[in-house]
Amino acid sequence: MSAGSLSRRYARAVIELGLAQNNLDKLGEDLRSMANAMKASAELVDLLTNPVARKADRKKVVGALLERFNAHQTSKNLANLLLDGERMAEVPAISREVDAMIEARAGRVAAEVTSAQALTPAQLASITAGLEKISGKKVVVTKKEDPSILGGVIAKVGDVIYDGSVRSQLRNLREELHRP
Repeated sequence: MSAGSLSRRYARAVIELGLAQNNLDKLGEDLRSMANAMKASAELVDLLTNPVARKADRKKVVGALLERFNAHQTSKNLANLLLDGERMAEVPAISREVDAMIEARAGRVAAEVTSAQALTPAQLASITAGLEKISGKKVVVTKKEDPSILGGVIAKVGDVIYDGSVRSQLRNLREELHRP
């Protein structure tokens, strides 16, 4: 079974539990916090994913971590289930899947907009409106700056990339000029 389908299966279970218990946002927040802690600490990942380390010690660490951000009991149960099945390495992927499913249920989609310089509020509003029109969903934009694109913007909505950067336009022009 591929890691993607495994994380999707766990994510669907989390969504179903969250809907049944009416605490979906809290479960998503708990998973996100756990995933962020793992991303921030390679030592934590090593400990939680090392089957040689005593399971009791790993459970104490997971318990302390979950207590630190006041996790819901369902989140604690999920973490213990993942730990027992030696699947703690899947937490970041499960978190991403849960976040995507929550956003899809709410009719929202995440977008990353990269520009060479900081965008004005009017420019950002215009880009957001265009992306909402294209996607048919409410777009939640994350801004990024990358001077190497020279100008224009690159928008990534889900798995689709809209590249309106000067860098790509110059690259396309160069390819056109080199054709026989």
